[in-house]
Amino acid sequence: MKVNFYTSNREYIEKKNEFDRAIQAVVEKGNFILGEQVAQLEKDIEKYTGAKYAIGVASGTDALIIASDVLGFKDGKEVITSPFTFLASTSCITKHRGKPVFVDIDEDTFGIDVSKIEERVNENTVGILPIHLFDQMTDMDKIMDIANRHKLKVLEDAAEAFGMRWKGNSETYRHSGTIGDFGVYSFFPTKTLGGYGDGGMIVTNDEDLAKKVKSLRVHGASKKYHYDYIGYNSRLDTLQASILSVKLKYIDEAIKKREEIADLYKERLADCEFIRLPKVKGEQKQVYYVFNILAEKRDELAEYLKQNEIGYSIYYPMPLHLQKCFEYLGYKKGDFPVAERVSKQILALPIYPEITAEEVEFVCETIKKFYRK
Repeated sequence: MKVNFYTSNREYIEKKNEFDRAIQAVVEKGNFILGEQVAQLEKDIEKYTGAKYAIGVASGTDALIIASDVLGFKDGKEVITSPFTFLASTSCITKHRGKPVFVDIDEDTFGIDVSKIEERVNENTVGILPIHLFDQMTDMDKIMDIANRHKLKVLEDAAEAFGMRWKGNSETYRHSGTIGDFGVYSFFPTKTLGGYGDGGMIVTNDEDLAKKVKSLRVHGASKKYHYDYIGYNSRLDTLQASILSVKLKYIDEAIKKREEIADLYKERLADCEFIRLPKVKGEQKQVYYVFNILAEKRDELAEYLKQNEIGYSIYYPMPLHLQKCFEYLGYKKGDFPVAERVSKQILALPIYPEITAEEVEFVCETIKKFYRK
């Protein structure tokens, strides 16, 4: 049995008429740049997440870069973040000549170890960039407490966290991205809310921050050919917005299906002593964008899955502090031992709403067969 790590084909076939009508409406009208579908999606994201302002941009990476610019994560100022994440979570700081300051990750969640953040704060620190990864949010109560006491800006990288909600010590659940000064989402095809190409969005509850982002995404213009800033060319494509609007209607159903798949994985792998799953910390609602395991003999297992035509991915095989592009920061092997250890064991299994129970059963049985060899 072949099991794809991800495929968009099943979802497209299932909702083909809706997708085709949405795309055709854009093509027939010909308003491809910041068309009405972009504005409508922004309103729908505001309604769904509770954010006061949502601004569509060209990608999740651009969302991070623009938000970092606005918050002053640049010119030698320090921003505390995790070394165990995708490049864009840190390159958005260095793009503006800011200085990323890493702290190690939590052994159980694989997210930033919030207990280590405050010791890295100094007079040059301007912000914290928590990343909501591995199906759960960072402890935003502790993040915001540190930020408020030290007058720091907070940029939530919620690229993989659309739909996740944090309660913590609050009375209500708050959506990822809506707690800090800015939050960003990615609409890369594999994401929980993913398009058929690149796309991203910045959310905030601050009107002034929102106005600046809206200007920066169109070269820094306040109106056509009148420029207040040196900005960017970063606009969410109208065709992508039309596709995302279709998907957003079914997002809660998709999240529920992901949870059911994750539960099946947990049940079938519970008796496998060579597998460990991340633990959830804090009062929150998860979203299973990926399903990660820590596996003994990870590389050998990955090769065995490949031989059996099972897709997988490794998020992430090398922490950022050991990447060549960040050598200049002066970190060395051993500086963040938890991140380094997890990077050698972590493995992501196939999960998306359209995967079948039979496929999940096959993946789990193949894993257990590998360890019985």
